[in-house]
Amino acid sequence: MRSGVNHTKRKKQTQFAVFWLFRLISILVVCILFLILYFIFSRGMNVISWEFITSQPEDGMTKGGILPAIVGTFYLVLGSVLFAFPVGVLSGIYVNEYAKEGWVKKFIKQMTNNLAGIPSIVFGLFGMSLFVNRLGFQASILAGSLTLGLLALPIVIRTTEEALKAVDSSFRHASYAMGATKIYTIRKVILPIAFPNIITGLILSVSRVSGETAPILFTCAAYFLPKLPESIFDMVMALPYHLYVISTSGTNIEESRPMAYGTAVILVLIVLIANLSAHALRVYFGKKVKMK
Repeated sequence: MRSGVNHTKRKKQTQFAVFWLFRLISILVVCILFLILYFIFSRGMNVISWEFITSQPEDGMTKGGILPAIVGTFYLVLGSVLFAFPVGVLSGIYVNEYAKEGWVKKFIKQMTNNLAGIPSIVFGLFGMSLFVNRLGFQASILAGSLTLGLLALPIVIRTTEEALKAVDSSFRHASYAMGATKIYTIRKVILPIAFPNIITGLILSVSRVSGETAPILFTCAAYFLPKLPESIFDMVMALPYHLYVISTSGTNIEESRPMAYGTAVILVLIVLIANLSAHALRVYFGKKVKMK
């Protein structure tokens, strides 16, 4: 009897210790995030101004603003989304709704996972070889957007697949029982329910591509281009590459360092806004699904 009481006591102590270990690790992760944000914002916020955001860089990027880099990043992210979203969603629908269980489906899923694990600089080399040289797009917004789109593609595919998988099968069976076709069921029943999770994955992929430097290094990024692009075949400045250049190989690194921290603040804010947008859209579309 006494050994049973001791055993129960030890189980409770072990559970209590594991609970606090998990809590401390979670708190540590949050602290690291806030430490990084403090490091960036404490050094960069004094640079942020309306002029910094809306003017061209001057004097070898030691003065002026970062407007071309902000606009260039926006164009690249928009172009990558226009490519990755339809291709990724359609691929995810095929894998989850149409592909039969077997080696073909396993092979596609494994290759998608492998694609997600490829280093971003390899994507850059591939984009330069295919889009810049082979297809003749030259170093341009188009080549950079397609390369970033390839980088985001596995995230969109996997997110779409998991979102569709999470939809209860009873919705499919009910739709088929009423005589609906498979494509109608997917379009009118399954996709609206899965859409909040799909859109969340899309915006999280946007967060990733907006901060990537290696893929655009080979395909579109300009070192110093104090003007806005006029077509998709123009080179462009981008925030990650701009930050890399003025921090490592600018004309006067010490003089441009405050500008580097200011650029980092803008880049972090864009990523934070994208993540908050993902959460807001997930909540909004989740409520719409519940109302239906």
